[in-house]
Amino acid sequence: MSNEALTIATRTLLEPAALETAHLERIIGHLLEAPVDLADIYLQFARSESWALEDGIVKEGHHSIEQGFGVRAVCGDKTGFAYSDVIEFDSLMEAATNVRAIARHPADARQALGSNTSRKQLYRPIDPLHTLGNEDKIALMQRLDRLARNRDPRVEQVIVSLAGTYEVVLIATQEGRFHADVRPLVRLNISVVMIQNGRREQGSAGGGGRTDYRYFLQEDRADTYVAEAIRQAQVNLEAGEAPAGNMTVVLGSGWPGVLLHEAIGHGLEGDFNRKGTSAFRGRIGDKVASPVCTVVDDGTLPQRRGSLNIDDEGTPPGHTVLIENGILKGYLHDRLNARLMNSAPTGNGRRESYAYAPIPRMTNTYMLAGKSSPEEIIASVDKGLYAKNFGGGQVDITSGKFVFSASEAYWIENGKITRPVKGATLIGNGPDVLTRVSMVGNDLELDPGVGTCGKDGQSVPVGVGQPTLRVDGLTVGGTHV
Repeated sequence: MSNEALTIATRTLLEPAALETAHLERIIGHLLEAPVDLADIYLQFARSESWALEDGIVKEGHHSIEQGFGVRAVCGDKTGFAYSDVIEFDSLMEAATNVRAIARHPADARQALGSNTSRKQLYRPIDPLHTLGNEDKIALMQRLDRLARNRDPRVEQVIVSLAGTYEVVLIATQEGRFHADVRPLVRLNISVVMIQNGRREQGSAGGGGRTDYRYFLQEDRADTYVAEAIRQAQVNLEAGEAPAGNMTVVLGSGWPGVLLHEAIGHGLEGDFNRKGTSAFRGRIGDKVASPVCTVVDDGTLPQRRGSLNIDDEGTPPGHTVLIENGILKGYLHDRLNARLMNSAPTGNGRRESYAYAPIPRMTNTYMLAGKSSPEEIIASVDKGLYAKNFGGGQVDITSGKFVFSASEAYWIENGKITRPVKGATLIGNGPDVLTRVSMVGNDLELDPGVGTCGKDGQSVPVGVGQPTLRVDGLTVGGTHV
């Protein structure tokens, strides 16, 4: 946490309510009068906006402000939690009185309140919403609409969306520390529909991160999103039927890491394993993947969408090795599950807002690069599918079973990419699919900054990534056998 972040958080969250840090100290003390295992106060201010332009016309301009607090007391595996959108001393004290009623066990030792300012900041504490004026935001979206239509006369529809959030959080913990963070987040997305001989196909692209709107104006970044969306739609217009059956599948680098996130990552979150509902429960030290697979969760990557200076419990995220050379090394933990599983917190306690208690969540989850070139991997396949990009999917956390649709895919024959195919779905089991990875590319790529993860009704921004992968014997659902 930086001194600047603490200053901003104090000014934004405490001063308007005539509160001081001493008031939070009193409330923490009130929580700890009952024997609890864990207690904290989470205060949040967030200002967000979203714009949508469809066929050159602004269809949406939404602005919102939310603020509030959540007070938590934990006893064993039971959590008492109360929240309010009114930040004032009496409301905070009433919430503390209510949640501490669950207390049953001895509390940890309490120290004098302080702060930790030594950690390197991963993003600047800026308000991204004011880095472009409203007229400039609209002009940017309109320019991208025109650019898309000028690139290909077959473009029938263009939708451009732009969104940004300025979030300030302040956390007081029972150990006697204040933790503050100022979190910018922006995203730009372009979707196009193209028509040819009565056939309509779609392509989309976008990106963003913990920065401001000027990011999209640098290096013609927004223009590259348009080009990519057009390219995807053009490919899909030429795509034929996808073969079905059990076959070798090559997964593309970057965004296809969403399969890793959904089918593997959720199963490595601490709460699922503590409760015994994950396919990876009790398997630390076991071989769960091919020896060429190493998977990490890293919340320390500068400006990435899933990165955090601190998680929502005040713990600094880290570079957590989950699977190393095929061996399961650990899980992702918040403070509650780490304590109950006799492990250390990994900085993965996250919440959508002050109205939710934190739970274990991923940050940026990806597989490390291997030694094979993408060309070598393609050349090694006699017949199979190259899934370059993904659309939606479904996963059962308990069993690990998944179904994912490929939004861009190609047929491989005799070691060469031959033609685009459409309608391919990948069907498998998360723990099993990692054992079938036979080649890992040297082209690790992270997604462009578009991921949002849902769990227990909460959505948080995340990052995914992977190099090109060869997976042997994966079931493909297609349109013909």
